Amino acid sequence: MKQLGFAIIVALLLTGCGSKKRTVNQRTNEVDRTHSDNSTNETATQPKDSERFVKFPIASTEEYIETFAEIAQQEMRAYGIPASITLAQGILESGSGRGELTLKTNNHFGIKCHTGWEGEYAYHDDDEKGECFRKYNHPMYSFRDHSVFLSTRSRYAFLFNYRRDDYKKWAHGLRQAGYATDRRYPEKLISIIERYGLDRYDEDVVRGGGVEVVRQPKEYEVFTHVVAKGDTLYALSRKYAVSVEELKQLNNLDGNTISVGQELNIRREKAK
Repeated sequence: MKQLGFAIIVALLLTGCGSKKRTVNQRTNEVDRTHSDNSTNETATQPKDSERFVKFPIASTEEYIETFAEIAQQEMRAYGIPASITLAQGILESGSGRGELTLKTNNHFGIKCHTGWEGEYAYHDDDEKGECFRKYNHPMYSFRDHSVFLSTRSRYAFLFNYRRDDYKKWAHGLRQAGYATDRRYPEKLISIIERYGLDRYDEDVVRGGGVEVVRQPKEYEVFTHVVAKGDTLYALSRKYAVSVEELKQLNNLDGNTISVGQELNIRREKAK
């Protein structure tokens, strides 16, 4: 019954909700979170939230894939993020839908509240005690927020220059952009993708006629700077023509302190 109910919701998602242009109300999660610069993209439209928290117990990784593969492909069509990457991140971050945080929030990607989040939330011990995580009434809104999260933050922009079915580059790019602090994060994603053959979902979307991309990002290059004596974030921001805030976001820095020998990721727009 659980999968039947989810299939009905996905069917609604595939047919859209009638309105091509929708507004965002993150406080109540009433409608989808699409980009205003492409509001006529019907692929990105989601059904209206019922405002009721739906529990989704999952028994195994195989069941997780069977349950969420179709919505991951839908997100790939709308936002250009490989379905294999979305599924692998969901499996890894949520413990195949069985993690404590996921069970109480439907948050499948470990996305924290961050500045500006006005939706529901819950506190959970992660890197630090009592951190704030986003909460959704249904997993499909978590999948959508994951797509929006990656496609609207500048530090991930270079990922969208990769082929939509090149899951290896996407896996390494996510680590490079600072999605996770685990140095083995790319290898873990690739291992999950290859163990369960998740790249087949990318191939299905590509064969089906391509991908509607909600945004067309600029081309960026990402490289590493080793902090030397006298370096400051402000000096580096001037040197590489990036903002201090972007340097902090890209490297998961809470403050402005950096140390000699520390490796910092630098992302800047490629010269024309």
